[in-house]
Amino acid sequence: PLPAVRVLIMGQDPYPTPGHPVGLSFSVAPEVQPLPRSLANIFKELVADLGVPRPRNGDLSPWSTQGVLLLNRVLTVQAGVAGSHRGKGWERITEAAIRGLVAREEPLVAILWGRDAQSLVPLMPDIPTIASAHPSPLSAERGFFGSRPFSRANSLLEQSGGKPIDWALPS
Repeated sequence: PLPAVRVLIMGQDPYPTPGHPVGLSFSVAPEVQPLPRSLANIFKELVADLGVPRPRNGDLSPWSTQGVLLLNRVLTVQAGVAGSHRGKGWERITEAAIRGLVAREEPLVAILWGRDAQSLVPLMPDIPTIASAHPSPLSAERGFFGSRPFSRANSLLEQSGGKPIDWALPS
């Protein structure tokens, strides 16, 4: 529910591989193997940042139950064609959702991975943001690795009077 959201993790669009998208950005169903490479990189950074064990699967729903909104900028994609539904109107819908989040009084931290996500900063002028390169294998070495988004998000939440997220996933 909207009032419970404490962290926004902004993605670009759903995984284009059939059977991978589950409605939460970056997440996949527990049985999906191998993990999408962006998600594998997220887990690599999670372990390096917090020292937690590597999660046993790619299901990020435990984060969402704690108030992490895993939202893609575009909500659909043609199978096999990444970015195929950009510019079809989803951006207006996700921007409206972000405006709704920002209008609340509850503490909120935004984690913005990549240029697409960072283009939303003007919609969140007073929201603490953590911006870095996207976790994609094409860009992770250019600033995603070592960015410590999970510990930084918790620190920012606590500074604004919010409760930290338990980022550890079942291992």
